[in-house]
Amino acid sequence: MKHLIAPSILAADFANMGRDIQMLHESNADWVHVDVMDGRFVPNISFGFPVLKAIKPLTDKVMDCHLMIVEPEKYVEAFAAAGADIITIHYEATNHLHRAMQQIKATGAKAGVALNPHTRVDLLFDILEEIDLVCLMSVNPGFGGQKFIYSTLQKVRDLKAEIERRNLTTKIEIDGGVGLQNAEVLLQAGADVLVAGSAVFKADNPKDMIDKLKQVGAEKVI
Repeated sequence: MKHLIAPSILAADFANMGRDIQMLHESNADWVHVDVMDGRFVPNISFGFPVLKAIKPLTDKVMDCHLMIVEPEKYVEAFAAAGADIITIHYEATNHLHRAMQQIKATGAKAGVALNPHTRVDLLFDILEEIDLVCLMSVNPGFGGQKFIYSTLQKVRDLKAEIERRNLTTKIEIDGGVGLQNAEVLLQAGADVLVAGSAVFKADNPKDMIDKLKQVGAEKVI
């Protein structure tokens, strides 16, 4: 499977969100990554149901919703109703991860688990069969534009090895500090989905940057 690119709208221009979503719709991006922050689980507040509901009709791209919030179980159904195709919650934010995965799947959405940089991937091995997507945070969650934490690469390798050993289809997503400088090494380690925020939206030509990220690993990068 060719890798997927999921631009994070946390780095978009909030005053021109409709324009930026239209750009993504017309681009070769695969998913739209929506970072939901509550100011409690992470030290920042972003956006929630109203923004997701407003942008969903503007594109047919997959809505990849990353909930960086406490008690995410309370809001799963509301995010699914607002248009989330993938709902990812943090391992560190719930005491009942297996139940939460079942809850997400019951809405018809794909179920994801995110791990903070300090959290070991083997903690997911007991329920790996229940998880559609593992989002490995390669920065400390809360703010865009941070530097990539390179110890993430070994976590990708370890997780990929376990997924392949069990012959699962679970995707590995990398979120934080992703760009052309590290995309290839991430894909070589086993990543399937690259979340790119600043790398896309701060580029002179965001569509061209998406194309370049899509072409990483091909014979020639555009």
